Amino acid sequence: MLKIEDLHLKVGGKKVLNGLDLTIEQGEKTVMFGPNGAGKSSLLYAIMGFPGYEVLQGKVIFKGKDITKLPVDQRAKLGLGVAFQSPPAIRGIKLKEMLAICRTSASDAEIKKLAEKLNMADFLERDVNLGFSGGEAKRAELLQILVQRPSFVMFDEPDSGVDVENVELVGKEIDRYLSGHAGIVITHQGYILNFIKASRACVLLGGRIICSGDPREIMEDIKSKGYEGCVKCQARKGMRDEG
Repeated sequence: MLKIEDLHLKVGGKKVLNGLDLTIEQGEKTVMFGPNGAGKSSLLYAIMGFPGYEVLQGKVIFKGKDITKLPVDQRAKLGLGVAFQSPPAIRGIKLKEMLAICRTSASDAEIKKLAEKLNMADFLERDVNLGFSGGEAKRAELLQILVQRPSFVMFDEPDSGVDVENVELVGKEIDRYLSGHAGIVITHQGYILNFIKASRACVLLGGRIICSGDPREIMEDIKSKGYEGCVKCQARKGMRDEG
């Protein structure tokens, strides 16, 4: 569904990705780990085509189509969606109005049912994310994603700044949705993995994907050895391959 080939990316005059390769198949839930500043968020925003994320080299291919130079709106129409780590507040636009903008084929009844499921029914008349807690903002953004119905969704740290109860609610709904679609979930602490049955995990370090494998095994390795352990592991693997 998504294939990234030799992606080199510059943001604000700084190169953040250095020949990144990644392939995600239909129905695959991929969790991405990496230290702060590794370029995880930049990768998602480059896939979405946001201005300021300059592709120096490489390709972003979605559903077999090269979208590297397509504008954001065209990528969204093809089925790409993104949920931000810190969803912005939008004064003057009510959540119900934003949902009307986002929705593809969802009926009013379906939107109401989804809002109730995410405990957001009482927020529909409020300005988007204005005065919302971290968990409320994440639930509001997830509601927008579910109404938009993209076929590939990228979640940037959906468990960041969210209490345990909301992590469970958001995580289970993300897992349910991605089971019929595909996507990337960035997580720094890994709490969301208690509720998302990820297909695999990968580690972004030094501007590249340096390893991939079982999500819980990789998370435990990072907790016990840190990201330096990933580097040493790759170095040992390289030596074995050369041998």
